[in-house]
Amino acid sequence: MAPQTLAQKLLARATGRQHVSPGEIVTCGVDLAMMHDSGGPRRVKPMLEKLGAKVWDPDKVVVVTDHYVPAHDADSQAIVQLARDWVKSAGVARFHDMEGICHVVLPEKGYLRPGMFAVGGDSHSCTGGAFGAYMFGIGATEMLGVLVTGEIWVRVPETIRLHWHGRLQAGVSAKDMMLRMCTQLGMDGGQYQAVEYTGEAVRALPMQERMTLSNMTVELGAQVGLIAPDAVTRDWLARVGVADADQIDLAAWQSDADAPCLAEHRFDAAALAPQVSRPHSPAGAEDAGVFADVSVDIAYIGACTGAKLEDLRMAAHVLRGQRVARGVRLLVAPASAADQARAAADGTLGALEAAGAELLPNACGACAGYGAHRFGEDSVAISTTARNFKGRMGAASSQVYLASPYTVAASAIAGRITDPREVMA
Repeated sequence: MAPQTLAQKLLARATGRQHVSPGEIVTCGVDLAMMHDSGGPRRVKPMLEKLGAKVWDPDKVVVVTDHYVPAHDADSQAIVQLARDWVKSAGVARFHDMEGICHVVLPEKGYLRPGMFAVGGDSHSCTGGAFGAYMFGIGATEMLGVLVTGEIWVRVPETIRLHWHGRLQAGVSAKDMMLRMCTQLGMDGGQYQAVEYTGEAVRALPMQERMTLSNMTVELGAQVGLIAPDAVTRDWLARVGVADADQIDLAAWQSDADAPCLAEHRFDAAALAPQVSRPHSPAGAEDAGVFADVSVDIAYIGACTGAKLEDLRMAAHVLRGQRVARGVRLLVAPASAADQARAAADGTLGALEAAGAELLPNACGACAGYGAHRFGEDSVAISTTARNFKGRMGAASSQVYLASPYTVAASAIAGRITDPREVMA
C-alpha cells in the first residue's frame, strides 16, 4: 500500500477504507459534532423543523454556550435560552453552559482523541488537530446535513508540512510561531489543504501550546492543522479522565516517513524573536522591538487562542511582582472556568490580579465583538486573540496588535509594545 500522510490515515478511517488519495471526494462518518450558541441551535433548529428531521445521534453532539454569555440584552438572553431549550428537546446530554470557550472546553472534557473525525460550527474548530484528530469548521447548512445523516463529504487534501527545528527561547511561544508563519506564508498559504506541524520545537510544546498552533491554522487558510499524537497527548488525555488513554495506539496516527507532501517549509525556532502583528491582519508580523514606540491603552489576554492555563501562566511569569502602567487596562478573560480554577489554585490568577488585571467572564467576549468590553474609538490594544481585523473587536477606528501572552503582559507593564525578554531578563 502506498505511504500515507496523517491526514490520509484519519480520513481513511472515517470512510472505513484502508487508503484514500489526495483529490478524492469521500464520505466520512462523524464521530463528534460541536456547536455553540451563536452558530448552533438558533441556526439548525428551524431547518430541522422544516425537514421534520431529528438528530442522528445525540450522544455524538456537543453544545457549548460561549459567544452570547453572559447575556447582556434581550436578544442575547433569547439566543442562549434557545440553546438551553433545544438540547433538552433534542436529547443532547453533552451541554456545557457558560463553562468556557468551546475549543478549550471540548478537549478538557476529554472529547477529543487521536484518530477521530470531527466537525465544529466555528472556524477555529481546527484546534482539534492538536490531538491527532481530523477536525475542521463548517457552516450551519453543512451542520444540518451532519445532524441528520451523521456524515459529510470531504475532498482528501494534500499535506503541507511546517517543520520547526531547534527550541524556542524563553519568552517565545507558539503564538509567535503562528504569527511568523501567517506572515511568511500568507493567510492563504494553507491553500485549504491539511497542514501538519512537525519538528523538535513542536514536540517540545505542552498540549495547550499545541492547541494554539492548530487553532490558528485557519488563519493560514488551511482546512486542518494536525500534530501527530505522542506521550504528551496521552498524558493530557489521562489527566482529563479518558479511561483508556494508555491503550491508544499512537503509532497508528503518524505520517509515513516517505509519504509525499505538497510542500514543506522549514523554520528555526531558536532564531525566532517575539512577534507582533500590526493592525489589521495576523499576517503583518515583525519582531516586537520594531513596535517599541507604540503606546497601548488596552492589554487583552483572552480567547481560545490566548487565555488557556498555559497562556495565563506566561502572563503571570512576566507580571509577578510588577504593576500595570498608569493609563493601561489589563483585561483577562480566562478561556474556561476549569482553567480559571486551576490558575487560582496555583497562584497564577493572584499574580495577575495583584498586577492590576481586571478579570472578565470565561467567554469569547471582545474576540467575538460581543459584550461590554469592546474596544472604543481610537483605542490602541495589544491582544492575545487570533484575529485583529478592522472593527472585529470594537470600533473601526481602534488599532489592535496581536502578540503572545508574554508580550501582552510586558506591554501592559511598560505602557508600550515591549519585547518580553526585556522584562524577563
